[in-house]
Amino acid sequence: DHSGVQSGLQIKLKELQGKLEQKEREHEEVQRQVKEMNSLQVQVGGTDLEKHRDLLVSENDRLRKELQLLNSHLGTGKKLEVEALKERLTSMEQRETEHKLLISALQREVQQKAERLAEAELRLRDSARERVEEEERLNRMLREYQLCNQPQIKYMVKTVEVDSAKTKVAFGQLQSRNVYLEEQVDLQREALQKMQQQVQLEQQEVAKLRAQVKLYDLELDKAQAQMVQEYQSLQVEKEQAVAEAFEKAQGEMRAVHQSLDGVRKNLLTLQPALRTLTHDYNALKRQVRDFPALLNEAMGEARLEFSQAVKHVSDANAELLHKYRKELHLRKECHNQLVRLRGNIRVFARVRPITTEDGVGPGAENIVTFDPDDDGVLYVAQKGKEMSFELDKIFTPSATQEEVFRDVSPLITSCLDGYSVCILAYGQTGSGKTYSMEGIPSDPGINQRALRLLLSEVKERSSSWEHELSVSMVEIYNESLRDLLGSDPSNSLEIKILPGSVGELYVPNLTQRQVQSMEDINKILELGHKQRATEHTNLNTHSSRSHALLILTAKGRETSTGICSTGKLYLVDLAGSERVSRSGAAGERLREAQCINRSLSALGDVISALRSQQGHIPYRNSKLTYLLQEPLSREGKALLLLQVSPAEKNISESLCSLRFGDRVRAVELGAPSRKIEQPPPNAELAESESPVLRSTKGTSLRRKPQGSVRQRTSPP
Repeated sequence: DHSGVQSGLQIKLKELQGKLEQKEREHEEVQRQVKEMNSLQVQVGGTDLEKHRDLLVSENDRLRKELQLLNSHLGTGKKLEVEALKERLTSMEQRETEHKLLISALQREVQQKAERLAEAELRLRDSARERVEEEERLNRMLREYQLCNQPQIKYMVKTVEVDSAKTKVAFGQLQSRNVYLEEQVDLQREALQKMQQQVQLEQQEVAKLRAQVKLYDLELDKAQAQMVQEYQSLQVEKEQAVAEAFEKAQGEMRAVHQSLDGVRKNLLTLQPALRTLTHDYNALKRQVRDFPALLNEAMGEARLEFSQAVKHVSDANAELLHKYRKELHLRKECHNQLVRLRGNIRVFARVRPITTEDGVGPGAENIVTFDPDDDGVLYVAQKGKEMSFELDKIFTPSATQEEVFRDVSPLITSCLDGYSVCILAYGQTGSGKTYSMEGIPSDPGINQRALRLLLSEVKERSSSWEHELSVSMVEIYNESLRDLLGSDPSNSLEIKILPGSVGELYVPNLTQRQVQSMEDINKILELGHKQRATEHTNLNTHSSRSHALLILTAKGRETSTGICSTGKLYLVDLAGSERVSRSGAAGERLREAQCINRSLSALGDVISALRSQQGHIPYRNSKLTYLLQEPLSREGKALLLLQVSPAEKNISESLCSLRFGDRVRAVELGAPSRKIEQPPPNAELAESESPVLRSTKGTSLRRKPQGSVRQRTSPP
């Protein structure tokens, strides 16, 4: 309803704004027409002839300006064309000048070659002349020798022979020189012929250039004629354009006169409409001025109603959430009661935080999330898919040791009532099992807190009950049972059947120590922690290589009735399950890992057999299950504390632990039984006996002496 009222108000506001804009446009149009009417009224003050004359004068001025503008445009165009032609002519003249310079250069070169040819001809004539002169001299000398006397022939012969030898040498030189000169004459003739050919080629090129110059002159004349013709055509187009513009201007002037008459008529008819529009405009203006106040008032009422509705819905949601959480808590209590009645093994899970040992990168990302409304559900993301697991209780990484112990404490105190109780910490190596069970000195774990709680409970019940608490600590290392409180922890102990009993188990030579204060507890825990086997692996720098069991025996006697009870508490820190390929175990570490995985597999077999309610339960397949036979049977109570790593690189081990928890949670052991012993018939004998059974070495782990009674009662 509120949204409908608000949308209706917005639509009405848009309509009013549209009407206002339309009225403003109409008002502006009327004002423009009024201005035109006023200008016409001013012009009406003169005579019609004067107004006509003024209009003609204004039109004439306008046409003159248009004509001048057109002439300027035409003149600008012609000027540009003339400039282009002038530039073209100038470029042609420049090319002609370049050609003339080239022709003159060629002529100079031809003249120089002709001069060189003339010089060569002169040298050739000089050499021919010298040759003729030398031949004439030789002929004269020959004639002179022939004209000599006969008596002197002998002498002359000798002389001629002598002279002829010299003449022969000179003649040979002349001949060689003549050959050389003939060769030079041939070379000069060849050079002369080449130069004549070159002169002819250059003359041909000069003729071509002169012809090209003539063509350029013709093109220039043609271009000048074309320019003159174009200029004349432009003049004609100019005159035609001026005439057309004048005619167009006259037509426009006539149209203006006609439109002016129409405007005068329209103005007379629009005055009543103008008054109506002005009145509507003022009314709309008042409405728009008052509209914001109305709108604010309506919006205020709508906001008030809307806030009230939101508050009502929020209150309803809060009440429903409170009821849901109350129902969830009640369902949890009913479920826990049902678990106690059925004897189911309760399964808790504790997720440790991401630590520096997880490293960095994708493998250290958190893949575990929690349900904010249900503390029994967690989600694990694997390959883009989310898997959910539902357990009895889930502790987030921010959970403290006190919060974890608060939820397991009711199970711990039931050992004082004669029940056999077992708490197992299960998970991969490095997931925090030892931290949850033993803790650190400043923040102890379940072991120390459990013993402290039992001491306080014993004090509270001291008015009606007498209790004796004794503690043993053992470890199972490589399938060997070792006493951590004994003088030689390396000795291997055996689990045997108590003689004269039906399946009663005990550990011969197992050390038990009584505890009466926290000092006794701290000494025992410190001694057992020092002697436990731990080694370094790739997955954990302090990896527990054995299963550690803290066994507390609580013997009590009710002072009023003499009824005795014997309860046991097994606090088990299982060794971490590990993949050999990831832990890097080799040699002795490999043997340890094989024994650990084998005993955990035996524990899984026992859980599977209990789940399917088989007739035979394979407790004897390992020392661990054999020792925990009593609390894991149908007479005890058990709680499995799963330790989960949230790192992505440990997802396979985390999923295995959670799936194992699912299987364990489905196991029904049945209603647990209390181990109580009725007092003997002779009251005086009962009073003479010690009210508390003193512990010694060789104490039975599970006793059924004659006269003892197993009572199946609902757990407290």
